[in-house]
Amino acid sequence: MQPKLKLMAVSVTSPHLKGKDILIYSSCLPVEHPKIFEEAAKGKTPLSICMSEEHLDKVGFKIATIISYANPSSITILTMDGSPHCTQLHTIAEQAKRITQSNIKITHLIVEKGALKEASSQAVYLSRHLSKIEELLKKQTTKKNL
Repeated sequence: MQPKLKLMAVSVTSPHLKGKDILIYSSCLPVEHPKIFEEAAKGKTPLSICMSEEHLDKVGFKIATIISYANPSSITILTMDGSPHCTQLHTIAEQAKRITQSNIKITHLIVEKGALKEASSQAVYLSRHLSKIEELLKKQTTKKNL
């Protein structure tokens, strides 16, 4: 059985991380959606975090350090959709990848109305740029009116 590990408490040199597939998840998920969490955690080292309790800079530095020192095979981010705190986790994971200049695969999973969905890195990028989202919405509205 895998020990319960917290992202901010685990050592970046832990054997639980080195070369592993890592799941970084919102700490409320196992309680709110236990079956989805269990399925997403299969074969991965799960690390919990609550973004309403931690500053994103600290979390980003931790993820970047894990990428640099533990060299994980992949990172999966699993959060609730619609939560501004959870959105930060997806954004900061992508930023950590950029900062470390890593080619690591990051998968973004979100739970919306009890269903597991995947978001692309591009969607995460766009979530930071409201002007770009507004442009896309205007294009969509224009197409509907034609």
